[in-house]
Amino acid sequence: MPYQDEIRIPNDATYSPVSLLDVVAAAPLASRILLGATAPGRAIQLAALGLYAGSVARDWTARQGMRRIDFRAEFGADVDLLSEQPAHSRETEVQRLAVLLNREYTDERVPRKRLAVRVNEVLTDFLASITGQRVETSSEIRDVTLAAFLFPFAVGSCEPLSGDVAIFRDTGIFEPHVVTHEFVHRKGYLKELHAQVLAYMALRNSGYPVLVQSARAERLHRQLRVLHPEDPDAFEASLSDAGLRPELMDAFLRLRPAAGLYGSVVGEAMKKLYDARMKLTGQNGISDYDRGFTNFLYTFGLAESVGQPRTLAAL
Repeated sequence: MPYQDEIRIPNDATYSPVSLLDVVAAAPLASRILLGATAPGRAIQLAALGLYAGSVARDWTARQGMRRIDFRAEFGADVDLLSEQPAHSRETEVQRLAVLLNREYTDERVPRKRLAVRVNEVLTDFLASITGQRVETSSEIRDVTLAAFLFPFAVGSCEPLSGDVAIFRDTGIFEPHVVTHEFVHRKGYLKELHAQVLAYMALRNSGYPVLVQSARAERLHRQLRVLHPEDPDAFEASLSDAGLRPELMDAFLRLRPAAGLYGSVVGEAMKKLYDARMKLTGQNGISDYDRGFTNFLYTFGLAESVGQPRTLAAL
């Protein structure tokens, strides 16, 4: 049955062969290096800026008709309404998630472009099931953007005004969640906690084994980060204790590649700036990716009055 209420956000900037913001930032310098003059680069910069501004304006206009989720009413939880999940509950969840991941493991891999289309459809359906409104957006993603160099600790990004999404590296079984997280931002939900929980619930309840697996892997990963913050050895030991099969162990360990000098210095500096920016925009900081995410699902399960079935937060 088609939804009577539907809006389409154009996301025109996402169809550009390269990121328009990257062109705006780099064109004059590239022109100077390649041609020995900045004038051609300035012309390209102005053209890209015009296209970018037009795309952003059209998207903003379309979003005015968007019906947003009231997280408190629907889930009994939000950025400023979270109960702390006890450590013993986290540890129990780790063991249960490991059992589920081992038992239902699938080696299916969906090519990134096709994956983007699939998870966009899943996410659109999920959000519509809550709001009654279909918010149609682009399924385009990039492999390269300047943001990858600015945020070496990240695996993906979404430029908030244009909805331009980039995935920086292959994260294996985690990729469906990474892409869906960024697509939640493209739909208009800018807070990282909201992107985490909506991506999880959409994938976990999708009915697609490869998407369910990704959601569970993300939840397990985030629980381990809370239990063993910045302790790679303890993180690996917990994975081993959980008895994950070798394919899953490898996927988890590849999430934390050894950082080079650039990644260590620039990554740590930018992580602090990013944490501060999140707090200035009404978020709890980088902790919303893991502690906030897991606390949200825990709070949803305990809340007295919710608009959505608690099974949405099932393992």
